[in-house]
This record gives sequence, C-alpha cells and structure tokens, in this order.
Amino acid sequence: MDEKTNLIKNKKNSDYRTGLICVLACQMFWGFCPIYWQALVPIPSWIIILYRMVTMFVYSYIAARMRYSREEIWGPLREKGVIVRYLAAGLLLTANWSTYIWAMTTGHMIQASIGYYIEPIVICIFGVVIFSEKFTKYNVTAIGLALISLTIMLIHYRQIPGVALGLAFTWACYSAIKKSTDRPPLIELVYETMFYAVLAVIAIFYIETKGIGALSFGVPGKYALMFLSGLITLIPIALFGSAAKKVTLFVIGLAQYISPTITLLLGIFAYKEPIDRVQVISFAIIWIGLVFFSYGEYKNNLEQLES
Repeated sequence: MDEKTNLIKNKKNSDYRTGLICVLACQMFWGFCPIYWQALVPIPSWIIILYRMVTMFVYSYIAARMRYSREEIWGPLREKGVIVRYLAAGLLLTANWSTYIWAMTTGHMIQASIGYYIEPIVICIFGVVIFSEKFTKYNVTAIGLALISLTIMLIHYRQIPGVALGLAFTWACYSAIKKSTDRPPLIELVYETMFYAVLAVIAIFYIETKGIGALSFGVPGKYALMFLSGLITLIPIALFGSAAKKVTLFVIGLAQYISPTITLLLGIFAYKEPIDRVQVISFAIIWIGLVFFSYGEYKNNLEQLES
C-alpha cells in the first residue's frame, strides 16, 4: 500500500512539474509573440489576420487528425445548436485575435497589455453576472481598482481605451461561451475557425488577384513567414491545454500575468512606445488590484483543497 501510495504521489508530482513547465512556457511564448508579428511589417494587419484565420484552421485540423478520427471530429456537428454556438465563439475569437494583431503591428502593445491585465477581472464579473458565482471582498477590491484605473485614463486621454477593453471583453465573452462546451480543445478550435477560414480564403483570393494583397509588397521572406501564423497561435494553446489538466486554476491564473508583462516591457524598451506618468499610475493601480485578486483566488483555492 505504501509503495502504491508513493507511486501515485510521485505521478502527481511529476504531472504538476510538467504542468508548471507547460504553463510557464505558454505564457513566455505568448509574451514574446509580438516579435513575430512585428517581423511581418510592412504587410498590413488586416492581411495578416486573413492569413492567420486560414492557417489556424489548417494547423488545428492537422493536429486534431493526429489524435482523433474524422467521425470524432465532424460527428458532433450533427447535434442541435452546436454550429450556432461555435459560430459565436469563433466570431469572438476572431475579433480578439484581430484586435491583438492590429495592436502588435501598429504601436499599441502597451494598451494591449492593459487589456490582458484587466481580462481576469472582467471574466470574474461575467462569472457573477452570468453564472451566479459569488463575489468576494478581494474580487470587489480588484474590480474597484481596475475601474479607478480606467477612469483615470478616460479622463486624462478623453477617449475610451478601446484596444484594452476590446481584448478584455471579447476574451471574457469567449470564455463564457466555452463554459458551455465540452469538446476536446483541438476539435473546438477546428469548429471555431473553419467557418471564418472559408471567408478568409475567398478574401485572400480576391485581394491577391487584384494585386493588393501580401504578394504586392514584394517581401517574399515575410510572405512565407506569414504561413506560420497559425502555428504560432496553436503552440501556446496546446501548452495551455496540457497545463490546465495538471496544475490548479490558481497557478494558471497567476501565471497569465507573465505574458502581458513581457509584452509591456517589449513595447517600452524594444519598440520604444511612449509611456507617460498617467499610464504608469494606471498600471500601478491595476497591479495593486491584481494582488488582491490573486490573494483572494489563493485563499479560495486553499479552502477548496481543505473541504
């Protein structure tokens, strides 16, 4: 019995270490992705988005076929309501990706970082409003501080931080839909991308034949590099999916602050995006809120383990 218990314990420890490596690798990969998107300039972001929609479906389907049969992949689409649900999820995912790529290639990395910092707080609000989850005093504090930060930016710049809020809300809505789905992640990605990949193929064919597509920029190396865009997306998603089964949600939630921090530093130091005192103050307020939020999640995680 002791030997069996030790084997189980060692297996859990090994899985945890693997999961921790995967979640850290995922966030590091995501954090440094702006370097790849910047390498595609001067190809416009809207063209990159079209190619990403197509290549993401291709890579997702290849990866899915390596693990599942055709019937396992396409069979569930015959169920009532499945297509509509994944059409909605795919639309939100495409909106989120499109906003992200535009931000990475047009000098808005810092604002994108703000979006990914407030994203978990927005998801928390959705959890309470849609799924009747309970607020804690830590959640309320974090939400309040995030609102203060956004209010400061709104008053100072006299405009809504559209990139930040767009990224946060599209991903929160996407996450809410995903709570009602139970398919393997790779198969779900096939569903979420296939409808829009067809439209993207038509659009790509049109712009390339008209001479206004990626080929018209005369940068064959960058054009070839663009076909990796789907793979660049799929790798961190695969790492994340592996990590989610091996570590706690608290660890995943805490680790997700790594990627926007890397992106923020890249934006400031590598790509020389301007940052002023108001943005620094806003980031500081958000970070204080994230400390409260993370501590609340930590306490909640401990209570669940003890119960």
